[in-house]
This record gives sequence, C-alpha cells and structure tokens, in this order.
Amino acid sequence: QVQLVESGGGLVQPGGSLRLSCAASGSIFSVNSMGWYRQAPGKERELVATITSFGSTNYADSVKGRFTISRDNAKNTLYLQMNSLRPEDTAVYYCNGNINYSRWWGQGTQVTVSS
Repeated sequence: QVQLVESGGGLVQPGGSLRLSCAASGSIFSVNSMGWYRQAPGKERELVATITSFGSTNYADSVKGRFTISRDNAKNTLYLQMNSLRPEDTAVYYCNGNINYSRWWGQGTQVTVSS
C-alpha cells in the first residue's frame, strides 16, 4: 500500500506565496511521473503541473511563471512552490503519483487566497 500526504496549504493574501509538499510512503519500488492537481468549488479537477522522474516539467498555462514543481527522489517527496498567488488559485490541491505502476492520490490540502 502507498500513501501520499500533502501539507503546506493555508490562507494567504493575494500576491503571497505558499509551498506545498507531498510525501509518499509505504512499500515503494518505483516512482515515475508525479503531479499536482486542483479542484475549486463547483469546478472539475484540473492539472496544475507534472514532473517526470527525470525532472521534465509541464505546467497549466494559468500557473506558468508563478508556480514551480520539483521533487526529491531520495525522499519520495514532491513540492509545489506557488508565488504571486491570485484569488482564482483558491482550491483544494491534490498530489498524484505514478507509483509501483499504479496511480495514487493524496487527500488534498486547501489553499485559500483572499485579503
């Protein structure tokens, strides 16, 4: 069994920054692509950013230049640095990982951008 646990969410003012973390634990023998998704109230879950095991990244147009995805393979941990946050970034952020050739989701962490 694999678990993904997100942390780092919270309330931040517009223009502020947050750093999300996602730690994978359990019996892990293979970690491939990982990513962050988000879901705002009344909307579908959408891709934020992904990163391959080699470090290649992909971002949604709405976050390019503001968010940075990274990973520490030794620690099986995924990160999302979010800068210049906007109210429209408010959502529950979910970590996703292709681990042991299966897809796993975290429980989500709330990010609220408001003055």
